[in-house]
Amino acid sequence: MVTLRTMGDTALLAEVADLAAAVRVHAALAADPPDGVDDLVPAARTVLVAFDPQRTSAAAVAAWVRTTAIRDSDAAAPGPLVEIATRYHGADLDDTAQLLGIPVDELVSRHRAAEWTVAFTGFAPGFAYLVSADWPFDVPRLDRPRLRVPAGSVGLAGAFSGAYPRDTPGGWRLIGSTDAALFDPQAADPVLLPPRTRVRFVPLRDRVRGAGRQGPHESTRTIGRADATTPPPRSGSSPRVLPPVGESRPALRIVAPGPLVTVQDLGRSGRAALGVARSGALDRGALRIANRLVGNDESAAALEITLGAFSARAEDDCWIAVTGALAEVRVDGRGVSAYAPVRLTKGAELTIDPARAGLRLILAVRGGVAAEPALGSRSTDVLAGLGPAPLRAGELVHAGAATGVVPVVDGFPWSIPPVVLEVGLRPGPRADWFAPAAVDALIDATWTVTTDIDRVGIRLDGPVLERTRPDELPSEGMRPGALQVPPHGRPVILLADGPVTGGYPVIGVIPDAVLDALAQVRPGDRVRFRRV
Repeated sequence: MVTLRTMGDTALLAEVADLAAAVRVHAALAADPPDGVDDLVPAARTVLVAFDPQRTSAAAVAAWVRTTAIRDSDAAAPGPLVEIATRYHGADLDDTAQLLGIPVDELVSRHRAAEWTVAFTGFAPGFAYLVSADWPFDVPRLDRPRLRVPAGSVGLAGAFSGAYPRDTPGGWRLIGSTDAALFDPQAADPVLLPPRTRVRFVPLRDRVRGAGRQGPHESTRTIGRADATTPPPRSGSSPRVLPPVGESRPALRIVAPGPLVTVQDLGRSGRAALGVARSGALDRGALRIANRLVGNDESAAALEITLGAFSARAEDDCWIAVTGALAEVRVDGRGVSAYAPVRLTKGAELTIDPARAGLRLILAVRGGVAAEPALGSRSTDVLAGLGPAPLRAGELVHAGAATGVVPVVDGFPWSIPPVVLEVGLRPGPRADWFAPAAVDALIDATWTVTTDIDRVGIRLDGPVLERTRPDELPSEGMRPGALQVPPHGRPVILLADGPVTGGYPVIGVIPDAVLDALAQVRPGDRVRFRRV
């Protein structure tokens, strides 16, 4: 039986009885998704079905899910077998064995003997949640998560095992490490362990078979390096500069980047099942307008500048446009209009003062910012480490080949944020986990934006939202705009770089079209929700 829950206006959650049923339903849905269904994200007891409301409807998607789920097979077709060469020397190996009441050698042998299956991915791109019928243990997470878990670490948490594709915080108990490249954004198949892949952990050996992506005649791959002295690769890392790409030319030299400057386009959709967030410009409207002003396609990459205090020097004659937050824009000290095309001559210095209102500005350059795409997008994902690294002083920004015509446009359509920003809100899939008074308080309260705000999410301060269910929510798919409520009881709004799965209940979801406005809130601003 499948229970359908809405996740805003662009997704549904199909909830089933257990993990095995979620795997079967995901396999059935993934076999033949209809037009308009863009992503399927399996999790512990759910499958998130993301769709484009301009190409299909929630009702049509719901009918398809119900019909397809009824026809699901008794068992999903097994995936290929991948062997992960592993050294068992993790920082928590001894403590974990003691916690489970077994010798270390037995823990290692049981972990190696089990055949694991990727149930779902999440937390970070390429991070696979592995389960096995051969694994009888339930391993509690660390009381205090580590601030940094090295890439390649192999760990245990609950009934799961997994390996970290990159350096991230984490609370899993570490029992070993591998040199396998778990996530390579430049590869044709970027994720080594997608859902339903079978996995065995094997000891490192002198000769490693097939240390690459699976060929057409291989049924088993052993992945990893035999040199135990070589540190694991930092999968997902990016160069610290924007090198020339294709037919590009130098455009701007960064003089002062301010608090944060990243490259953003409209993001990478359809990758959530691999653990990859949408990312992209938080104020997509400002990006589209800035690109139109300089004759680019609306989806071209530009610079997203947080809070201003930015300056750059033109390396060649070029057209630029600045949109988004309200800030003074100057060229060689002379004020110029925002929301208008501006021609820079070679050597001219562009300055954007600290924003007086709003948080993020978009700087578009004619031809678009040229950078190597990762998974179909040039966007920087600050949580996953995808795309170009944030820009630093002295770095050179290249522009691509110009295609459109610079329009003759002037104006300033952006309005200063109101004293209290009102945001539409739909009921979340886990609103029933909260007391009725908490749902009312969410709407009645005026929330304050805290200093804990970035491209991943916005933490709000206000009344505590009381839960009626104290148990832990199994991980399930997330979307930008979801209002997660952690144990402290105050909501966090997930943004474009947020995780694709999560274990905190979602009390409400902000419609996708409204998210641009939240790109411009800053600490101390106030937000109210109204029912949609």
